[in-house]
Amino acid sequence: MSSSATAAARRRTRTASPARLERHGRRDRPNWAGALAAAIWLVVVGVPLYYLLANSFSSRSSYLSSGPLAPPAHPDFGSYANVLDSGFLGYLANTAAVTVGTVAIVLALAAPAAYAMVRGRSRGMRIAFTVMLMGLAVPAQATIIPLYFLMTRVHMYDSLLAIILPTAAFSPPMSVLVLSSTMRDIPESLYEAMSLDGATPRRVLRTLVLPLTRPGLLTVGIYTALGAWNGFLFPLVLTQSDSTRVLTLGLWNFQGNHGTDVPSTMAAVVLSMLPLLVLYLLGRRHLLAGLTAGFGR
Repeated sequence: MSSSATAAARRRTRTASPARLERHGRRDRPNWAGALAAAIWLVVVGVPLYYLLANSFSSRSSYLSSGPLAPPAHPDFGSYANVLDSGFLGYLANTAAVTVGTVAIVLALAAPAAYAMVRGRSRGMRIAFTVMLMGLAVPAQATIIPLYFLMTRVHMYDSLLAIILPTAAFSPPMSVLVLSSTMRDIPESLYEAMSLDGATPRRVLRTLVLPLTRPGLLTVGIYTALGAWNGFLFPLVLTQSDSTRVLTLGLWNFQGNHGTDVPSTMAAVVLSMLPLLVLYLLGRRHLLAGLTAGFGR
């Protein structure tokens, strides 16, 4: 009986082997469509980056004579010197202050709010979560005029707080959504163990939730920092003096009445990208984990 079973198993193996080999062969075939799509995407992303870097090392005369896509024959760092002499470091400091302030406010408010909405069992908490998510549908452009009048009435116009507070006010909906998804991945047994030990909700948040939701916190921090760093509408409308100017408005310094200093503008863009690039490199491991938290449940 054992020998017949062994023979039958060998026959099934010989019969199934060609099918498995055929499937394996199909998997080993090159995916030309995927390779073509990747090459097209590489060109779409690479050409603007090449244009940015190449022209940042060109002089204004060589840019006008040789064309925008011509590589610089003699790299010129004059554009970077021009940017640094035009008050770039002051704009960088203002932008960093706005970014740090916005991220601090958002994390301080979004983490407790997400924890309350995840652990709250009342109907009012579910309604509050729904109302907060409705904030994703409110564009900033629809509130800019009321914000302008509000900032002038409370004497915050033309200050960095006039940029920080509205920017932070539009970030909690997405931040709470990401953090609540991350907090739902924490096993219920850990919450129950903390409750049996007599831990208060504040202690549970501080000692259990925040350490285990570090990927979500980093994701929210990076997402909020990108929005604050690249913000243009609020600085444009709510500030006017040179002392409160941020990087996005500082690029206007290279636009004259009869043209734009393209190499200096490209150099300013490159310098303004470097802090964001460093921030991404430091938090890239946790960024994807935070964005996909909760989707595998």
